[in-house]
Amino acid sequence: MKRHLNTLYITSPDAYIRKEGMTFVVEIEDKKALQAPVHTIENIVCFGFKPLTPALMAFCVENNIGISYLSMHGKFLARVYGEQRGNVLLRKTQYSMHDIEEKSLAIAKNIIAAKITNSRSVLQRHKRNHGDSADGRVSRAVDEHARYIKLVQNAHNLDVLRGYEGDAASLYFGCFNELITSQKEDFVMNGRTKRPPLDYVNALLSFVYMLLVNELRSAMETTGLDPQVGFLHRIRPGRPSLALDLMEEFRAYIADRIVLNLINLKQVTKADFERRETGEIRISDRGRKEVLMAYQKKKDEVIEHPFLGEKTTVGLLPHIQAMLLARYIRGDMEQYPPFYIK
Repeated sequence: MKRHLNTLYITSPDAYIRKEGMTFVVEIEDKKALQAPVHTIENIVCFGFKPLTPALMAFCVENNIGISYLSMHGKFLARVYGEQRGNVLLRKTQYSMHDIEEKSLAIAKNIIAAKITNSRSVLQRHKRNHGDSADGRVSRAVDEHARYIKLVQNAHNLDVLRGYEGDAASLYFGCFNELITSQKEDFVMNGRTKRPPLDYVNALLSFVYMLLVNELRSAMETTGLDPQVGFLHRIRPGRPSLALDLMEEFRAYIADRIVLNLINLKQVTKADFERRETGEIRISDRGRKEVLMAYQKKKDEVIEHPFLGEKTTVGLLPHIQAMLLARYIRGDMEQYPPFYIK
């Protein structure tokens, strides 16, 4: 089983990264800010274009260490690729399955059933923790999600499936404000807004979703799958459709829980955001660092994988699910087992 390694996030505009022996060294204003052994790092994520020498890039791609560039506000910009080492036969089968709607539908159904189930679990957890104070909309959404889980299994094409998924997501986000138990005056979500996010909650969600999809993109490449060719999300130039597919399973369990904890525990406040003239809300440098620390802490959590029955870390889940999907595509499993909250 793959070991859980760390992601090195570079957020300072003055940072410089170099290799010293078998360690990565991050310097800020010619002073050593961090030194980490190479074998503990799986990905380097740079916010803004930080100086990495060609020699360092070459070392990273030769040792399967991903390098991703994001804008200072979290938009994906580029990823450094080395020699393509993916299994060409696996990818060929992936492409064939993508082209047959029945096969795509079989995978997409399981993914969306898991997404709705995991969203429902977040709502149920809120009901358990807050009892009588829980809003009636939460209870209604829990009941409706149970109905949609059954409908998903009977969807006869991808368009119908996407309709069920969209309706269930609207119900979920329709009562998301009820899951926010502190700073309620500042953190109000009036529907899901993405490009651009128009409130603090959406800005947090979009940022954490971006981190998650980057992890999944890396997991696909490591496993040999093509992250651009999905089954629920269809092909669109520049879009990591398969990574977006598998992210559906993890939105509620990883991303949404992180965001709710950050708000409810007051780890971020309205002072950690800035509003642009266009109405777009962006996370400040301090807020971004708080989110990254919370994200890394979540990745370090140890859980029992519901399908494998083995202890693992949350950070390894993208790799495990990519591996299970690859096994299904190869024909080693009867169906793809998505991730369910236990």
